[in-house]
Amino acid sequence: MHLLARLRLKLSAFRVFAARVWALSAPYFRSEEKWKARGLLAAIVLLNLAAVYMLVLLNEWNRVFYDALQNKDEAVFWTQLARFTYLAFAFILIAVYRFYLTQLLEVRWRAWMTTHYLQRWLADHAFYKLELARFTGGDLAAANTLNTSKTPDNPDQRIQEDINQFTTYSISLSMGLLNAVVTLLSFVGILWTLSGAFAFTLGGASYSIPGFMVWMAVLYCTVGSIITHYIGRPQIKLNFQQQRVEADFRHHMVRVREYSESIALDKGEAVERSHLDTRFAAVLANYLKLIKKQKNLVWFTNFFGQAAVVFPFIVAAPRFFSGAIQLGQLMQIASAFGRVQDSLSWLVDNYSSLAAWRATTDRLTSFEDNIAALAQQAREQAATNTIANQQHPLAGADTLAVSGLNLALPTGATLLSGLSLQAGPGESVLVKGPSGSGKSTLFRALAGIWPFATGQAQLPQDAMFIPQRPYFPDGTLRDALAYPLPAAQYSDAALQQALNDALLPKLASRLDDQDAWSQKLSGGEQQRLAIARVLLKKPRWIFADEATSALDEGAETQLYDKLLAHVKAAQGSIVSIAHRPSVAAFHRTLWELEKLPEGAPALYRMRQHQQINSPLPAQP
Repeated sequence: MHLLARLRLKLSAFRVFAARVWALSAPYFRSEEKWKARGLLAAIVLLNLAAVYMLVLLNEWNRVFYDALQNKDEAVFWTQLARFTYLAFAFILIAVYRFYLTQLLEVRWRAWMTTHYLQRWLADHAFYKLELARFTGGDLAAANTLNTSKTPDNPDQRIQEDINQFTTYSISLSMGLLNAVVTLLSFVGILWTLSGAFAFTLGGASYSIPGFMVWMAVLYCTVGSIITHYIGRPQIKLNFQQQRVEADFRHHMVRVREYSESIALDKGEAVERSHLDTRFAAVLANYLKLIKKQKNLVWFTNFFGQAAVVFPFIVAAPRFFSGAIQLGQLMQIASAFGRVQDSLSWLVDNYSSLAAWRATTDRLTSFEDNIAALAQQAREQAATNTIANQQHPLAGADTLAVSGLNLALPTGATLLSGLSLQAGPGESVLVKGPSGSGKSTLFRALAGIWPFATGQAQLPQDAMFIPQRPYFPDGTLRDALAYPLPAAQYSDAALQQALNDALLPKLASRLDDQDAWSQKLSGGEQQRLAIARVLLKKPRWIFADEATSALDEGAETQLYDKLLAHVKAAQGSIVSIAHRPSVAAFHRTLWELEKLPEGAPALYRMRQHQQINSPLPAQP
């Protein structure tokens, strides 16, 4: 009874896994490329069937050829050699185009899945929300946002490597299984006929087992498959872990490259070497465990394969030496047994690949689950009209209006509750408060990217945010300046004027220079380039988050004068986050965040002050 329960549990787990594989695979074959995909798949299936048919013909050729050798029949010998020539040529032709079309289907499938998941990863700020989940230790269910329990590590690796492995393994394993089944069906009848009956006497009674070689092949491969499963089963978990630690190691090296200057200035090479050594040690430790398990499996599969070479000769030898069969028939029996045994040994031969495929499928499935959960969250927010859905300003909106805003941390703690704010054209607002009080989080909520927010928001038309850490894509300076719009929308004169206005005249002649600008430029130059974007695109409303914190006071004054002159001319406004008292002189309204006592329903509250043409006091 216990064994039956375990069998049912395994069957249930297999159904779940098969459903996951189908959920990942089916969309491509139902997509806009479905006819090409299905056509390629059908062609590959037909070529596999043709390859099996060629093996049947070659098996028959074995019998005739070796009989000719035994009978010293020279005419038949040369005839069969000529026949082998065109059989071999046909087999080679089938093999080449089977390989080519298989690779073509893998490439097309991978390209479609990569495009599909890139679009979903970048849609609705999913890439940003997945990174936020790291603050909760991978728990995306915090603050009632998602119903999944774990966020996927290294989404870049899921899209780049896991999709590649999934498409490759899915096609190769499925076609291999199809080949094995068709080969089995094609040769089992041949082997049954050739092997004859095995007669023996037991307890005075005579018995005869028809198709004895078939039953021996089934018994041989069933025992081998069971042993292979128990030896190779640990590889599934180890393959999953190996992909994760490899991605962690690669990700940290990328971070070292991105922050090379900061690390060099801090003389942090030894620390980074230690961190990289730790991650690489995890790679090696897991890989050593994996190859030990693979070694055990290789021991058995090689023994199994070598024994299979002589096994049919041992079983059929008595009939050959008794004269019941000729050499050609013995070779045909051995060939047919080998084909049947190869088919039944598919699990034995492919267990390592199956383990890697299972790990890859599990990783992609968890990624798919999280992406789907984020899409469901976006739909729910759209239905409830929460602030995180207000990414696009209302048509004709000319003021910033927020009511009933509730901000939470990823851990679920309430940061601000019941917040109501309003600002109109011509106002200049300074947001001030202690570090960690939620100033930048307020901006994220206004931009519609903070998932732990509820309430109503009306963002003005034509608004632009300047983050604390501006992003610049690697490439030409004109692309970095115009980002995210195409640089072709702006003339060289406009791009150069924006750089000059942002106090970057030395860069005005380098529009076509290609570089990693986030690393090439200093912190102050990056902030000035971010302001140059604003001056280039001329939005009516500007939300600046510590936009001049890396600049000297003189440069800060010049740039804020330009920004204020611009929003005044555009009949817009500027909302700034800053700690410096020098920035306060450019603003007339103060929104100040104050810490609440312990036990309050929120961590901070906001107070609004009016400051008319007077500097604000310095931040304590």
